[in-house]
Amino acid sequence: MTNRMYRGILGALLIICLYFDLPLLMYGIIAVLFFEGITNLIIPRLIDMFGKRFVPGNALFEYRPEPCSTGARFGFESERCWRLVVGVLLAVTFHFYDILWLFPWFMAFAIFGAGLSGVCPVLLGIRWVGFK
Repeated sequence: MTNRMYRGILGALLIICLYFDLPLLMYGIIAVLFFEGITNLIIPRLIDMFGKRFVPGNALFEYRPEPCSTGARFGFESERCWRLVVGVLLAVTFHFYDILWLFPWFMAFAIFGAGLSGVCPVLLGIRWVGFK
């Protein structure tokens, strides 16, 4: 599983969660994003490790990290920072959903689009700031 596929699945889950008004699922997604951001145990890497153990030689489960810039100012991974930023923004906007109802929807469609296209503006901005 690649990070691009993960973003697509995450965006689809967010859209489903917002459409059907499932607050427990939203809090679960936020908790998973915080857990991944803090511990760096990300779901794509865990799935790849599981796939390599039981399906050796299958190229579908081969872990291929996405290329990043070599001139990083900070020794913190951009994907990890992205998970923390998205988790914080989702937590704040979902908590104030009555006022900021449009922002979680915008984030859900943007993350889903990033999964489909492979271009995430927030991740590009984080890498531009200097995260590796």
